[in-house]
Amino acid sequence: MDTQVRQKVVGIDVSKGTLAACHMREGKTQHLETDNNKVGFKKLVKCCGTESLYVMEATGVYYLQLAYYLVEHGARVVVVNPVIIKRYIQMHLGKGKSDRKDAQWIMRYGQQTEVKQWQPEEQVIVECRQLEQVIEQLIKQKTMVINSLEALQLQPVGSGLAVKSLKQTLKMLEKQVKHIEDELIASLEKAFNKEMELLSSIPGIGRKTAGMLLLFAGGFKNMNNYRQLIAKAGLSPREYTSGTSIRGKVRITKMGGGLIRGKLFMCSFSAKKSNAACKALYDRLVAKGKNGKLALIAVCNKLLKQAFAIVKSGTSYQAEFANTSAK
Repeated sequence: MDTQVRQKVVGIDVSKGTLAACHMREGKTQHLETDNNKVGFKKLVKCCGTESLYVMEATGVYYLQLAYYLVEHGARVVVVNPVIIKRYIQMHLGKGKSDRKDAQWIMRYGQQTEVKQWQPEEQVIVECRQLEQVIEQLIKQKTMVINSLEALQLQPVGSGLAVKSLKQTLKMLEKQVKHIEDELIASLEKAFNKEMELLSSIPGIGRKTAGMLLLFAGGFKNMNNYRQLIAKAGLSPREYTSGTSIRGKVRITKMGGGLIRGKLFMCSFSAKKSNAACKALYDRLVAKGKNGKLALIAVCNKLLKQAFAIVKSGTSYQAEFANTSAK
């Protein structure tokens, strides 16, 4: 922390086309605005140097080229969740909004907070994430086509050509999804064969879910404990209570990880029957009067906990151990 305070910190507000940077020079706040491209990156490094700590928000994909460029040139980079910066500004009663102000707040956050250095992920993870994004888009298109097809078939008068066209499109999309999913899993199995086998050994987690989980966790390399994994998946419980009068339901945070949450929830139906620890947990919660959905969310958490422990230990799932740990 002391090192970070002494080190020059550069806060950067990133947008699609521009960068707004803020840093201190001789005790005075300095601002720099430049383009979000390599010409702008060179200008930024020339002004602030590679010895600085560059802090930026994870704004879509717009920060990635800059982050990669800075790391390649020997600079230290910190990438922060935008929600954290927003709450930091609110906590300090910040008012007004502009690129310059945001950059200054980001700089202050980097100066005052113990931050973790960012490193680019392995190439295979980045490539597989892109495949996953394409699959998501294709699935959305499939849903739109299915809805259009249903709407057409409900009409009293229908065009046979329109129906035929939509069915052909649906078939093509299904074929594309399957092809890309197969390529995605094959790539992960090639790069992370051992981890895929370990995750697939967990009852309730199939080959596709193992791949998605591995991709979601970035190969588990930057995960220090299972709570980080649960928080990233948005499965941490969030309680809403105040005094003795307000007693809200306990809900999950749902921050990030929507795709993996959905996949784990589907897996929880199988896990509560075939996975010893998950079954014991589910039965115990239901016996206490908890509703089925809450119990299934707890099973999702248990699956993530098992996944973390199994990958980190390098030991496949063992029912005997799971039975012991479930008590």
